[in-house]
Amino acid sequence: MITQKIDLYEYFKLKRNGANGGYLTVYARTESVEMKKRLRPAILVLPGGAYAMLSDREGEPVALKFLEKGYVSFVLSYSLQTKYPTPLVEAQMAVAYIRDNAELYNADGKHVCAVGFSAGAHLTGLLATAKSDEAILKRSNNELKPNAVILSYPVVTMDEFTHVGSRNNISGGYEKLYEKLSVDKRVDENSVPAFIWHTYEDEGVPMENSLMLASAYRKNNVPFALHIFEHGPHGLSLADEETNIFSDKCRHLYKVGKWVDLAVDWLASRGFVRGK
Repeated sequence: MITQKIDLYEYFKLKRNGANGGYLTVYARTESVEMKKRLRPAILVLPGGAYAMLSDREGEPVALKFLEKGYVSFVLSYSLQTKYPTPLVEAQMAVAYIRDNAELYNADGKHVCAVGFSAGAHLTGLLATAKSDEAILKRSNNELKPNAVILSYPVVTMDEFTHVGSRNNISGGYEKLYEKLSVDKRVDENSVPAFIWHTYEDEGVPMENSLMLASAYRKNNVPFALHIFEHGPHGLSLADEETNIFSDKCRHLYKVGKWVDLAVDWLASRGFVRGK
């Protein structure tokens, strides 16, 4: 397996200006002379952590799961305790890097998906709804967007049902940014198709966030899938034995882990498949 850590600021020759993130970790298969070379879709993983930390459980384990499913995987360590637009710029750099180097990793640059969790899903939502005036790189807006996104128990709104810590960190406490950072208010006809999932019991980031986002997608006639699982607290990640930190008594939560196969099937219906 190929593993690399890329400094995106160095790659794009941009000044950091205090940014503490912008590092991309690559997980790609080593092509075997005994097996047919295949072009693979790419997945960009954005862990959660309220823009204050990055959850290990929502990074590498997710990347390896999608690697197993036939993807080339990338994990973005974006800047923390740093307000908008820095994390979004880093996410756009990650997408551009993946497309620039698709041939190097035998990835399909036309099928790049971003999957985010909680605050990482908020960042993924910003990426999916990015406007042309938010681009720092001299690329078209479409070049800086993924082709699809997976939003896992996402922070969406900056209003009533928000996650206050995430909102404070990404906005820097500036209320004037709240509307611009509410993903549901950013959705338009140019937004990226989304697979959204949440749990009814989530008290950290209420499921209303996902319902509001789905409603905005519907209103703007942008394709989406929505799954609300009944049981499970916030932060389930893959909801498997490796990433479940809640209790040995919570084995029923593993059923929520079906979101992975549901998402992979949804992506396959949109052309995210290994080449023949």
